[in-house]
Amino acid sequence: MSYTVDFTNVSTTGLESSPVADALAGLRANEARYFKNKYDHDFTVVPASEAQETIDWVHRILKEERDLVISSTPLEASAFQVENIRMAYVFYENGLSINVMYTIDDGGKRAVGFKLSDGMEVPEELASQFKFARQKSRLAGTIRGSYFVIKNEY
Repeated sequence: MSYTVDFTNVSTTGLESSPVADALAGLRANEARYFKNKYDHDFTVVPASEAQETIDWVHRILKEERDLVISSTPLEASAFQVENIRMAYVFYENGLSINVMYTIDDGGKRAVGFKLSDGMEVPEELASQFKFARQKSRLAGTIRGSYFVIKNEY
């Protein structure tokens, strides 16, 4: 069942099993606000059990580009297109959010972004490969983020 993320009244719906559920809900709401303001897009998520194709696509890119395997359990995912950009998000139980921005046009921007919820440790599988910058968010507290550019076609 899909859930349209409300960034005015932040809810942990679907994220309750996370030890940082409140912070992860704030992070998810922060993304929803961004897409509403920039693209007038309602950010909708589905349980991981209903989004295997999206999760597999994100995990394939991580594995093939950087030999990364995320050990945490996916809780929710979202896949949509805004303008000429295909977007995918996976929210994990440990508080990690991974997004793939994949411009459909040849030569466009393509990247994987990592965001860590306030209060979570950097996952072991990411700690050696990435440095995380901090940003403040009214909805999510302190978000730590990093990214890498996708080199291949997916």
